[in-house]
Amino acid sequence: MLIIIGLVVTIAMVFGGYVIAGGKLGIIFKSLPYEMMMIGGAALGAFLVANDFARIKHVGGDMVAALAGPKWKKQDYQDLLCLMHEMIVIFRESPVDIEAHIEDPEGSALFSKYPKIQGDKAAVDILCDTIRSMMMNFDDVHQVEELLEKQLEAQKEANLHGAHALSNVADALPALGIVAAVLGVIKTMASIDKPPEVLGKMIGGALVGTFLGVFLSYAVFGPIAARVEAVREEEHAFYELIREVLVSTLHKHAPNICVEVGRRHVPSGMRPSFNDLEAAIKGAAA
Repeated sequence: MLIIIGLVVTIAMVFGGYVIAGGKLGIIFKSLPYEMMMIGGAALGAFLVANDFARIKHVGGDMVAALAGPKWKKQDYQDLLCLMHEMIVIFRESPVDIEAHIEDPEGSALFSKYPKIQGDKAAVDILCDTIRSMMMNFDDVHQVEELLEKQLEAQKEANLHGAHALSNVADALPALGIVAAVLGVIKTMASIDKPPEVLGKMIGGALVGTFLGVFLSYAVFGPIAARVEAVREEEHAFYELIREVLVSTLHKHAPNICVEVGRRHVPSGMRPSFNDLEAAIKGAAA
């Protein structure tokens, strides 16, 4: 919603100020379809050249995420901590019992209590793969932490592909605007024998291309790319939380200590209080 409000404010202020200053929108509206065809078409073509189908599909999901906000909410962080507390307790008491959950998370009664987490393949894979390694006596804390770090870095880089692609489009738009403007100047020079008022309109139309390129870059695609990156960064904190709790588990801390370490790493706006989390853990155990 804030994206839409921001774009509306930007357009209103830019064009409103132009009109108040005495500018005429007619020449912009007359040139807009042709300039948008050249600039937008070139940007779309370059985007298709630079990205494969999977990344293009990813950008579509990123645009939705930019409008909707981060996927994980405060309740989801609390649910994750409760789930991990239960998994640590089961793992400590009976490794055989936890094996049934990590080998079939889709059919696990434990994971089924938290359907949103169960439906996220990345979170489930991090949890199950790491606990599976711990069951194989792969208990070198530093080595496991390094493996998790590399896994999370690769995942983060993949999730930021859309933001990088949109940022590249934003970087290219000013230059594409200049291309459209140069074509407009070429057209004007071919009509150099026309009266000054006609040439003035043609030059004004050519400059619309430069304006559109810069405006779309810095007022539309640049901010959207920054918003996508911020959303994906915030979502990544959810997976970082899993790492903190699992590493704490490898250090042989008590389950309550492990989830408290994780709770401290939750972003402040999403962090459940100590009492709320304690009550949720007791409720899950009951």
